[in-house]
Amino acid sequence: MNKEEARRQMEALTEEINRHNHAYYALSKPEISDQDFDLLLKKLEILEQAFPELASPNSPTKRVGGEVTKEFQQVQHQYPMLSLSNTYSKEEVEEWEARIHKLIEEEVEYVCEMKFDGVAIGLIYQQGILVQAVTRGDGTQGDDVTANIKTIHNIPLYLKGSGFPDLFEIRGEVFMPHTSFRRLNKMREEGGEEPFANPRNAASGSLKMQDSAVVAKRRLDCFFYYLLGTGLPFKTHYESLQAARSWGFHISDYLAKCSSIHQIFDFVHEIDQLRKGLPFNIDGVVIKINDLRQQEILGNTAKSPRWAIAYKFKAEQVETRLNSVDFQVGRTGTVTPVANLSPVLLAGTVVKRASLHNADIISTLDVRISDTVYVEKGGEIIPKITGVRLDKRPPETIPLKFPALCPDCGTTLVRSKGESAWYCPNRSGCPPQIKGRLEHFISRKAMNIETLGEGKIGILYDHGLVRNVADLYDLKQEDLLGLEKVYQDPDSGKERKMSFKEKSVTNILNGIQLSKSVAFNRVLYALGIRFVGETVARKLAFHFQSVEAIRQADMDALIDVEEIGDKIAESVVDYFQQPENLELIRRLQEAGLNFSLSPDSMILKSTQLEGKSIVVTGMFQRYSRDELKRMIEAHGGKNTGSISARTSFVLAGDNMGPEKKKKAESLRIPLISEMEFLQMVSEE
Repeated sequence: MNKEEARRQMEALTEEINRHNHAYYALSKPEISDQDFDLLLKKLEILEQAFPELASPNSPTKRVGGEVTKEFQQVQHQYPMLSLSNTYSKEEVEEWEARIHKLIEEEVEYVCEMKFDGVAIGLIYQQGILVQAVTRGDGTQGDDVTANIKTIHNIPLYLKGSGFPDLFEIRGEVFMPHTSFRRLNKMREEGGEEPFANPRNAASGSLKMQDSAVVAKRRLDCFFYYLLGTGLPFKTHYESLQAARSWGFHISDYLAKCSSIHQIFDFVHEIDQLRKGLPFNIDGVVIKINDLRQQEILGNTAKSPRWAIAYKFKAEQVETRLNSVDFQVGRTGTVTPVANLSPVLLAGTVVKRASLHNADIISTLDVRISDTVYVEKGGEIIPKITGVRLDKRPPETIPLKFPALCPDCGTTLVRSKGESAWYCPNRSGCPPQIKGRLEHFISRKAMNIETLGEGKIGILYDHGLVRNVADLYDLKQEDLLGLEKVYQDPDSGKERKMSFKEKSVTNILNGIQLSKSVAFNRVLYALGIRFVGETVARKLAFHFQSVEAIRQADMDALIDVEEIGDKIAESVVDYFQQPENLELIRRLQEAGLNFSLSPDSMILKSTQLEGKSIVVTGMFQRYSRDELKRMIEAHGGKNTGSISARTSFVLAGDNMGPEKKKKAESLRIPLISEMEFLQMVSEE
């Protein structure tokens, strides 16, 4: 057989196999036996082995996996993956609808869908071919899991039909059906492994496995529910889903167009009755505005779309015994009571601990050791105690008292006016507060010192090497080499040893050094000022532009900043009145951290690159990579770390990596030289 004959046969086999895949997995109408299907697949596999240069990266043979991923690449989402606002009552849905009608006076139609309990995924298609699959991650960036996604049979590798855009993204939920979950756990138990707690955890763990052949055996499934892109040829969300169905996507049949709250809750009640008999898990109903123009008018908040809301079903509730209560101290000094329970199965998970929130909740519930308590999952995630079976209370119980002293350092606890939490004021001497602040400081959204972690921070603290975050910048190689800690693995119960060897020490010191380039707003967040989260830190940084200006600001000046209220302003003023905090900042400034906005970050030179995602790679003649990245941002562009279908162009220098070049060429992404880029932004 010559190459041309092989190519024709491979194309014909691929088309036939894809048609049978769609009939079996999407339509549930198989046209041939499993044996005949396997024979077709085997024929294609033999041809691909004989003519590897003709094999497609999206061949149906990829469904069985085989690709091994050593490290999942982080990919920036072109469109942020926002979370839905949740509600548990009809009244809150009515309030949401009322807010909609304040902004949109015309008639509004809704689409109701099941809320699947799985892992959110975004797939990029170019010219009808799957080119990339990315997990939700933190909503801004996620992991590239394309090889693993290709093993899910009802996800089309090639689209069928016509009319689909040249480039678009479709989002959905990867989940593990009950049959696959039971089969997987049976295999794990037979092999002496711990079973997964629930299908969601099993699906999430499967998507992050390095061997796609193992993922293929997990038999995952996926429903799609949202189409994104520029210039999409649809007026409504419902219309876009029907088009996606015709292209081969697995769209749920449980969809309803509604024009009133009454119709919405008819659908909610119907799904609530159906859900226990479904072959997969759901935890609610999603309600969306159907008209895409109206969606655009409503827009999004920082976290959620205004045009959609999730109605969550009432959480499952179980009874169990309260055995004891631990009082844990967090990084800000807040003391949180945590209940230790007799193990009980709740919403697919074995629960041993639950939150008691604060002293007021303990008092209101009148919860006591040895009580039989009601436990449910807040938002189907965090277990919490919601009540007590007084008829089962043993006669010898006594009321549970909140401690007057810090359980770790013995300092008298204090409570601010108007707050429910008690906290330990001994910031500089309370071990869990110190370690908590260190862990917060190195976290990804703060200084992002990923070579350190909770376990390593514990070792540094236990050996007296760090007592505050400035101490990290004084560490030397000789301080770290040979440090070790023996600990008990909480999962297996076995004794483990963590030690600092030469390579890990070098990585730690390099990570600390790299953190000095982190922007001022993230440094401000990393300080761990009470009530100053990411958003508040960003607003303070861009309003005042330097830590010195924030230090000098009074309550009135702080409250003038958007979204800064009395409580935050008071906390900021208090932080900068403490001599130990000013000394800490002085040491961090001496170490080279950014405590003011750079001129480049404050001035936008042009919007020449607005809306463009750019990858900078290789070595350059005139400017460093960091300088070129700053230029991109100064002209309105966005720097991304990896090449994807959404990359606008690659700013390519000398010695560009062959894999990056190959990927850019395969996706037909332009490679721009340094001189071409400088001319583009008029820097030369």
